[in-house]
Amino acid sequence: MIKERGRDTISSISSEVKQLPQLLNLLKKEPPLPEQPTMGFFTDTSLCIGCKACEIACKQWNQLPATTPNWTGTSYDNTQQLGATTWRHVQFIEQIERRKPSSAATPAPGGKLPELSLFQPAEASQDVIPATPPGTALPFFSSDRWLMHSDVCKHCANAPCQEACPTGAIIRTEFDTVYVQQDICNGCGYCVVACPFGVIARDSEGDGQAHKCTLCYDRLKDGMTPACAKACPTNSIQFGEVATLKQQARERVGELKKHGVDTAHLYGADDMILEGGLNSFFLLLDEPEIYNLPANPSRPSTHVLPTSLGTIIAAILMGLMSIFFFKKE
Repeated sequence: MIKERGRDTISSISSEVKQLPQLLNLLKKEPPLPEQPTMGFFTDTSLCIGCKACEIACKQWNQLPATTPNWTGTSYDNTQQLGATTWRHVQFIEQIERRKPSSAATPAPGGKLPELSLFQPAEASQDVIPATPPGTALPFFSSDRWLMHSDVCKHCANAPCQEACPTGAIIRTEFDTVYVQQDICNGCGYCVVACPFGVIARDSEGDGQAHKCTLCYDRLKDGMTPACAKACPTNSIQFGEVATLKQQARERVGELKKHGVDTAHLYGADDMILEGGLNSFFLLLDEPEIYNLPANPSRPSTHVLPTSLGTIIAAILMGLMSIFFFKKE
């Protein structure tokens, strides 16, 4: 019996020794993938027509569930915002009386522009040519306009969500894009509060984990264009190497300003935002806040030192005050 037990022990030890190389291989880190050019998006809002083809293409390719429409009463956009199952979102920004009418319109006596009913056409006299053509529902000098903006993850060069992630679930791919590893994410939500753009979100009705745009990482690995850029009919969403896109974006701004669009400017194309810029940047026709974009977004790491110093100073003051009061008693 003793001999048989000894033989079993030896055989079990030998089998474990044979499995040891396999176990050690599991601890070895895989070599990093070869680096690729930094890829990203350039979204030209001056070309966006609000068709939402990018939204649908994103959902179809990534197999994301449809969002239940919710009539807000304030916009034709019922998607409302980016979320765990909405990685592209087209904003409809309606601007009414945004500026004074242009001088091209003929002013009425007293310096005011003629009023025109939206439903009753102006009656024209046979002898007098009216300042406003009859039958026109809206005057030619109307200053109203729509701004369309296809929002998406910015894939920041210094991503706040990645800095805040405690598990290392958020990584940078070989294309320098920000990617969430779903098998590592624990759904803590730190990345949600760290993102200054409101991009990343937890799927509270699903797996409870954080989700956002992957820049179609699976398509990039096969040399394909992301689904949203592929589906855009006006080429408002342009995909490619970030350095090339920035050059094209600057040329586009110059072209628009040449044609009188003085408000055209780039958002996130320089290194000022988040101390490194955005790999998915935008051409805007108004201030960033109009598009629900922060003018000066901040990174969590920039608040660590000031907050720590404030805590230390407060602790020292409390200690000195306690010593003073104890001595007084």
